[in-house]
Amino acid sequence: MNVLRSELAAGDTKRVYQAIRGPVFFEATLNTRFDEMPRYLISFDDGSMDHISNDDLPAVGESAHAVAREAKAAGVWIFGGGVHRQQASIVSPDGTITGGPVPEKKAVIGGFSIVEVASREEALAWAGKFAEACRCAQEVREIMFDPES
Repeated sequence: MNVLRSELAAGDTKRVYQAIRGPVFFEATLNTRFDEMPRYLISFDDGSMDHISNDDLPAVGESAHAVAREAKAAGVWIFGGGVHRQQASIVSPDGTITGGPVPEKKAVIGGFSIVEVASREEALAWAGKFAEACRCAQEVREIMFDPES
């Protein structure tokens, strides 16, 4: 048991789970979230960065990447990226495919980040960093926990 404690202290939860529950239990639970730390979607609307000149875009991109690297280093980064402008398709329940939303009629996401943090306040702090880096407002929404995901 002392070996398990030292492995747990070293962060080797994989070996601890295998030792306690066996390899079958471990494989079945490998992709299961045991914690319920909330995840947040931080996003901005398509067009929110249109005020940035083409000359400034590389610097803005690097600033946003720096915040993403900081989030990765802090262990809160899940996924994120930009979304191509108006290249969406809508697939209806019957399988019919139509063109995506028209910009004049509906706001669409231009870019997003998903972070896993302890509180809404922490998500808002990360959104503030992205807002400063991207030079545009960020929307923050909690993602509902789904035990199947």
